[in-house]
Amino acid sequence: MAGGGGDLGGGKSQRRGKKGKRKAKKRLGFRLDMTPLVDITFLLLTFFMLTTSMITPQTMEMNVPPEMDVPIEVKQSELLTLRLREDGAIFYNMGLDAPEKIALKALRKVVIDQNVQLKNRCIVVLKASANAPYGLVVSILDELNMAEPEILSGLKAAGINERKRKFTVAPMEAKDIEEIKGL
Repeated sequence: MAGGGGDLGGGKSQRRGKKGKRKAKKRLGFRLDMTPLVDITFLLLTFFMLTTSMITPQTMEMNVPPEMDVPIEVKQSELLTLRLREDGAIFYNMGLDAPEKIALKALRKVVIDQNVQLKNRCIVVLKASANAPYGLVVSILDELNMAEPEILSGLKAAGINERKRKFTVAPMEAKDIEEIKGL
């Protein structure tokens, strides 16, 4: 075999012409210039970076009223209290009723029913223990936000076209802890 020719018939007899060894072809060097490719890559990168809209962080807007020394009077019959214990258990009660344990998924229905039943006079109070899971507090707030469209449609069916959302976050007091301790 001829060097560099592989098995292309080098060294074997040829069909035409003189019998003899075939000349080995010279291999040409091949060089790929990567400079334009790198330029195009950076141009595409900057194009997509500048034209892509940046995702804004999802934040929950909460307006906190200024602290006042004057207490606000609230009817107990219009007060829906949600309590979150340290172990993640959620309790609710309406007015002066005894607290009941509730699952996170059932919370939305209770809030909707109470708001529609009280014709938009329901005030929701969330009281979370100091060591309650933060993620669960956010999940409860999300459930309350997702209930809003359904509350509004229920109120429109009752003839009320404007929704006045009444919601507050309050610290859990010793009497709240005592009420839900054995449940």
